[in-house]
Amino acid sequence: MSWWDDVDGDDTDEDEPYGQYESKVRIRPNPKGNRPRTKVRPTHDDAPVGWVTNVDRGRFGVLVTDGAGPDAAGERVITATKARELGKKSVVTGDHVSLVGDVSGDPGSLARIVRVAERSTLLRRSADDTDEVERVIVANADQMLVVVAAADPEPRTRLIDRYLVAAFDAGLDPVLCITKTDLADPTEFLAHFACLDLRIVTSRSDDVPFDALHEVLDGKVTVTVGHSGVGKSTLVNAITGSTRATGVVNAVTGRGRHTSSSSIALRVRDGGWIIDTPGVRSFGLGHVEPANVFRAFAAHAVPVREPADGIPLDQAHDWEIVDRVQDGELGPTGVERLDSFRALLTGMGGEDPGTD
Repeated sequence: MSWWDDVDGDDTDEDEPYGQYESKVRIRPNPKGNRPRTKVRPTHDDAPVGWVTNVDRGRFGVLVTDGAGPDAAGERVITATKARELGKKSVVTGDHVSLVGDVSGDPGSLARIVRVAERSTLLRRSADDTDEVERVIVANADQMLVVVAAADPEPRTRLIDRYLVAAFDAGLDPVLCITKTDLADPTEFLAHFACLDLRIVTSRSDDVPFDALHEVLDGKVTVTVGHSGVGKSTLVNAITGSTRATGVVNAVTGRGRHTSSSSIALRVRDGGWIIDTPGVRSFGLGHVEPANVFRAFAAHAVPVREPADGIPLDQAHDWEIVDRVQDGELGPTGVERLDSFRALLTGMGGEDPGTD
């Protein structure tokens, strides 16, 4: 028998085109390959739940407690990764998640996030007004603390309007905090927002209003937003005891330096949580539905006179809101704010409710 003959005496060869010159080798089946792969995935019904406090390069800090809610006893912060079964679903600061793996919180331990609970609110922004791709910033916050300086850098009314639109769209209650009031009187600036029922807190560079902030933040999850250099991280450090990096405003450009690079949830000393976000110089609204903005604008408006038809402004149609505001129901600042919102939404490609 020649070297190419089959060892079992069978000199036939089924492997064309090589014919009889192709040697055959008996191949044993993989024993593991015989097991049918199940499509049933574990439900993780007993998985402990936690609250995401920060996100850093694919690692998530998750607050786990022995009781219910972030303020319960026996809490610990663990490190977790996103499980494969979540696919492309994002996990952001503020998410309520279910975990498997090592949730002890010991050094070197690592858990996996296997489920993200339904979100009650979602703060988003886009790269610019023409970008429909949204960037999720924070989930499940109750209110937005808009931090703006009275001077150094100069306040930008239109940027504040963008924050208000984002808050309205996300279902968050906006709160306006004016810092550095020792450098300039904010009265004229605040007059622009007189038509809105906004809670306003003022702060000096050398005097943080702890009592006023405690009243606003107690029992709430608050996300902070603000232009770089307005003193947002300084304010957060004062009310939480953290040591977030702070910066100064460039004397040439008048712009602040980015000192916070990621969102992080911090416990307020007197109760509540505050989520500090990186400072931004722009806030894209390409993802916002115009109808949501006008509904929320009407809900936060403060009428200066009773409506002629007796119907509250927030129960009117979009075009009726425009007509009634222009008719003076909210005073001159109401027209100013509405025109600003309309300009933003029209620039985003949205339909102007004031047109036919």
